Amino acid sequence: MAGLKRPVLYLLALAMLVIAALAHGAISVTDKISDVRGTKHNLSAAADGATTPSGGRVPVREIKASAETQVCVFCHTPHEAESIVFGTGQNAVGAPLWNRKLSGQTYTPYTSSSMEAPTSELDAAPGGSSKLCLSCHDGTMGIDKVNALNGAKNVTIPMAGGLASPVKMPSTNATTGFTRNLGTDLTADHPISITYDSTLATNDGELRGPDGTIVGTRVRGATPPKMPLENGQIQCATCHDPHLRDKATGNGNAKFLRVNRFQVNQPAGGLFNATNDIICLACHNKGGASWAYSAHANSQVATQSYTDAAAKQREFPSSADTPANTPPPVWQAGCLNCHDTHTVQGARRLLREGTDSGSTPKAGGNPALEETCYQCHTASGASAVSYTAGTTTAVPNIKDDFALGRHMPIKSTEQAASAEVHEIGGVFNDGVDADCSKIAGKCGKDLLESRAKLGVGSLTNRHAECSDCHNPHRVVKFRDFRGNPAGSLTGTPDAAGTHPHTNDTNTLHSNIASGVLRGSWGIEPTYGSTSFHAMPSGFTVKKGDPGNNASALVGSTYVTREYQICLKCHSNYGFSDNNAYPNGNRPILGAPGTTSGTNGLTMYTNIAKEIQAPSGMQGPATNTCINQGTNAGADPAWNNCNHRSWHPVMDSTGRSTTTRGMSGGNPWLPPWNNQVGSNTMYCSDCHGSNTTTAVRVNPANATPTFITVVPDGGDNGSPWGPHGSGNDFILKGNWTDTGGGDTNLLCFKCHNRTTYTSRNDAGRTSGFYDGSTGKGNLHNYHVDKIGKELRCSWCHVAVPHGWKNKALLVNLNDVGEEAGQGVGSSKEVAISGSSGVYSQEPYYWKAKLKVRSFASSGNWADTNCGSSGKSGTNLIASSGGTGNTGGSGINWMKSTCSNPP
Repeated sequence: MAGLKRPVLYLLALAMLVIAALAHGAISVTDKISDVRGTKHNLSAAADGATTPSGGRVPVREIKASAETQVCVFCHTPHEAESIVFGTGQNAVGAPLWNRKLSGQTYTPYTSSSMEAPTSELDAAPGGSSKLCLSCHDGTMGIDKVNALNGAKNVTIPMAGGLASPVKMPSTNATTGFTRNLGTDLTADHPISITYDSTLATNDGELRGPDGTIVGTRVRGATPPKMPLENGQIQCATCHDPHLRDKATGNGNAKFLRVNRFQVNQPAGGLFNATNDIICLACHNKGGASWAYSAHANSQVATQSYTDAAAKQREFPSSADTPANTPPPVWQAGCLNCHDTHTVQGARRLLREGTDSGSTPKAGGNPALEETCYQCHTASGASAVSYTAGTTTAVPNIKDDFALGRHMPIKSTEQAASAEVHEIGGVFNDGVDADCSKIAGKCGKDLLESRAKLGVGSLTNRHAECSDCHNPHRVVKFRDFRGNPAGSLTGTPDAAGTHPHTNDTNTLHSNIASGVLRGSWGIEPTYGSTSFHAMPSGFTVKKGDPGNNASALVGSTYVTREYQICLKCHSNYGFSDNNAYPNGNRPILGAPGTTSGTNGLTMYTNIAKEIQAPSGMQGPATNTCINQGTNAGADPAWNNCNHRSWHPVMDSTGRSTTTRGMSGGNPWLPPWNNQVGSNTMYCSDCHGSNTTTAVRVNPANATPTFITVVPDGGDNGSPWGPHGSGNDFILKGNWTDTGGGDTNLLCFKCHNRTTYTSRNDAGRTSGFYDGSTGKGNLHNYHVDKIGKELRCSWCHVAVPHGWKNKALLVNLNDVGEEAGQGVGSSKEVAISGSSGVYSQEPYYWKAKLKVRSFASSGNWADTNCGSSGKSGTNLIASSGGTGNTGGSGINWMKSTCSNPP
């Protein structure tokens, strides 16, 4: 060694590193060789572990002969072969000297509403050479039975281990996704015996047409394609060659696949690369770059590796291999994270572990899409992949959110139909830009469902599934669905794929869809009236992959806003609505959501109707009145200084601190206190799991002082999104029969508590201000005079998405059709004494406020409040009966509001 020169030593060290790496191999380009002896299709009596002539090794086999040394005879024979021909005429193909009888079983083929293959072909499947594979793999035929052996006919070959004849494919775990016994029910197996051509690819929208090089039918005299079709049809042999083994030992079980079982390097999103790409991408083109840089395929994001136990179960590379291998990261497993070409019985769309079976691995059961997601999106100790909670690579634990007391009905048993009715694609035309015809629709790729499946015409169809909100082929780890910079997905991912909530005076809080919502589908309502009482006049469906578009305009053809996704279910797009109140035909409350009767509510509202943001009612730039009350849905008597109000989900309010008369600051916590009036927000700013962690309002102040809507743990903690909550209505704080004294009140996770609860004047930080008589901030003033914290719903609407009056204010002088009082009606609620309140679903809960005239912001006086003096049929009872205190101002308030319940 002393005489070796430094370069030689360097090369030796490098070689030792390579050897060490190979001993604990990683996934590499597949290196296939035709060596049936080195595969489990070697059913001869050869010893397990014996070396094959090509340098391979005979694997450990559960079934093998006791003495027969011939390898090929279990499938082939030069004499007495089955007379089998697939196809007709010049396309006729003879079976390869088949030495086995074919099964006479009737099969149940794979089918899917999102498939464009002809029904006649699906019904006739399986056929062609796939029937040869099934002569063993359907579990009904004896593997030990052959037509001819050593000149004898109809021979039974003795098998090792004393197995009794007929020796069939092992039935252990037969209904799981981890078996070679496929059975006769092929509904959980990749479709075969269907024509795969450019027409099918075009109609589907996410398939590559056969190119003759990668996929195609063999042509005499030409180089065969890597993945051969049989008379233009997909068969088992399109993907599998029963003679192949992989010389690259780091890839684990190669499953006889003709090309890579795993992704070798970062996918590029272009044409299929046989050296680099997973086999699925040879046919399936999932949006190019959108899939390649999705959170499930991006090598900068999906870095979590499978646990050794999960890898073993899936027959991914693991320590069980010889030599031992390292389990792959999520990005290299690619399609196999969520799909399995031979998956558990009962699953749909080849979803891996996609049933409600409680066993491990899952065995049979009913379809349960969410269980596929829960493989990884659960607590770290139960996840199939390794991650540490609270770190930058943590996997969002969605499963635990769905176990909270109030959650979306994700399980089939929680849905009205007691079955998974979620059904994408299909053939339908909803007449609202949702043409899902077989030829032109391509709705399957966008996961589009019909309105009927969402619940229109039948609330029994109401449901929630993960892919109702997320397209797993398109989600990205960027704050903005367009990537960073907008229109590019190839750059460094952001800290999270959820929307930003930044306390920065230069950053405008928006409602632009985040990366986890990229490529989902939704709807944009259109309106024919600005009245709160009018439902949307129509809808435009938003669908498709944004591609490299940098536009986030609401008018884009694809989803650009979170609310567009929410409204497809939470509006009359997703359910029938006769617009009758208080009771109608809308969805009703109940488990696993909020209990019926909470805040007096038994029926959900039409949110698209509530959050309309008419441009004519935005602003103005100065503190002057908008006289739009009548157009907003209020009675003409309350037209002046009145207008619609809304939380800025669809659009901003346009009402700045100047408009609101707030010269002393504003009543919001960050980021809402920045650029007031221009901000917009998300549904998921209010709806999601409860938040409890105090954060700093002022970045310069090290002391956390307020709890906001940011999930506990921030970006790497609890997930954003309305999956579940311990609070009613899946809210991030309390809203059930509560008020300002509640430390977990939802309102105070955006609104500064001191503006509303303290008995000390907080100054001109609210539009509810009296500057003429010295009362100052009237929230503080009322707390002081009443002697207790206020209940928000005394004065504000109980479903605060949007309302017919300014500032979401109720007005018990003008109660109309929203409370079932008839179209065009305007009635007063009789209030006499402090105990009298008005509760009428959905918008009134223990309401007290009567407005005689609306004031401009910052200029309220006691005389703005009081009775309008209605009587007879125009006076309706409150909880205190029909007695009504007249008058206005301080005396009226003392009589009716001195100690409200």
